[in-house]
Amino acid sequence: MNKKYDVVIIGSGPNGLSAGIYLVQKGLKVLIIEASATVGGGTRTAELTLSGFHHDVCSAVHPMGVLSPYFQQLDLEQYGLEWVYPNVSVAHPLDKEDAVILSKSVVQTASNLGKDAEVYNRLIQPLASRIDWLLEDSLKPLGIPKHPIFLANFGLKACLPSTIFNKLFFKENRAKALFAGCAGHSVLPLENWFTSALGLVFLASGHAVDWPVAKGGSQSIADALLNCFQVDGGEIVFSKHVKSMKELPPSKAYLFDTDPLQVATIAETELPKRYVKRLRKYNYGMGTFKIDYALSEAIPWRDKRCLEASTVHLGGCHEQIAESERAAWHGKHSDSPFVILAQQSQFDKTRSPKGQHTCWAYCHVPLGSERDMSLEIENQIERFAPGFRDIILAKSSMTAHSFSKYNLNYVGGAVTGGAADITQLFTRPVARLNPYSTPNPKIFMCSASTPPGGGVHGMCGYWAAKSVFKKL
Repeated sequence: MNKKYDVVIIGSGPNGLSAGIYLVQKGLKVLIIEASATVGGGTRTAELTLSGFHHDVCSAVHPMGVLSPYFQQLDLEQYGLEWVYPNVSVAHPLDKEDAVILSKSVVQTASNLGKDAEVYNRLIQPLASRIDWLLEDSLKPLGIPKHPIFLANFGLKACLPSTIFNKLFFKENRAKALFAGCAGHSVLPLENWFTSALGLVFLASGHAVDWPVAKGGSQSIADALLNCFQVDGGEIVFSKHVKSMKELPPSKAYLFDTDPLQVATIAETELPKRYVKRLRKYNYGMGTFKIDYALSEAIPWRDKRCLEASTVHLGGCHEQIAESERAAWHGKHSDSPFVILAQQSQFDKTRSPKGQHTCWAYCHVPLGSERDMSLEIENQIERFAPGFRDIILAKSSMTAHSFSKYNLNYVGGAVTGGAADITQLFTRPVARLNPYSTPNPKIFMCSASTPPGGGVHGMCGYWAAKSVFKKL
């Protein structure tokens, strides 16, 4: 590796690949170095249970992928990506009543929210109709928005803890549960400030597009990004675990698609001690326990409409979801965890043998947890789909600790790049005017530990690459 480059990128997750694409399209000579044998980071697919059952190792359902402002510019479909859409985005089953369904129609969704129908429509319709504005201004670092009045109206509600939001705006359990389930994707206690932001964004996204899966598995997203990168002249090296800056080829800039701890370790001698210390204090938040199933048939939901959704939120009412997330944040395991479940094979027939199905489910746990939460997750599924255990052919699970071994970026099982709480929402990984830069003018960061944070959207890589290009 004696060749000279304009930019060397460490890591080939969606952000590293997105950064690489931007830079090679600007005419720069770019090398990506990947520790694993394949690209993808959080967008990999594998036969984790039985032959013929293709499971997403980490990310599964991709509303932010299909709506990503940068991915839309790239037209990834021409590089092999195909989105598969469900009938509805989310189903939220409840005890002793019909599930709440998040469909593309705001009016139709509101119609199953009882007394909260009118206020739901009033809150969400403006966001859904301007989803491009919302994502353009929210999927970026802190700065001057393009649509300031619109974003200010959004921000007044988005800054609220979702627990307070529910009390202020909704009267009945159904709307509160739907909102809590979407806010639960924030991987924060629902009492935290700004947890309403993700709840509102996810609801609006579900009315803009039915949350899709990638045909063949999430690996297809990474493969399409790699194809785009290589078509424009990008180079990549696999199975090379970088441990020191000395192992890297000469370059004008180095861009890390890694967590802050790896930056602190690899570039320790190239960065001020005070900055390295701040990187090592980064808060990763909660961990994740995930389980994949090979099933003999479709999940026997009590409310059959749940089969129409790519994503199912299992946790019951708002209070139960809030209790589960609060416990994990404070280092405790919930006996009734909030579970996010995906049923990709309902819509993508390439995922499993004919007539059989895959199931992907996870819950939040304390950081670094080694506890197997299979029983608790299965209890939650059985709660709303009696007989689920009878159709399990095989299963494979990953504890939070296992996640951190699988991918060093997932410190303690934190798969979304670290806590996006009020202390790190705008200043991740540390407070700097340019969050992608470091005190060393040649070293930059572009992982989910930089703004706008976790999710398969490539926007961290896009904004970091713009910063690198401007510097060069």
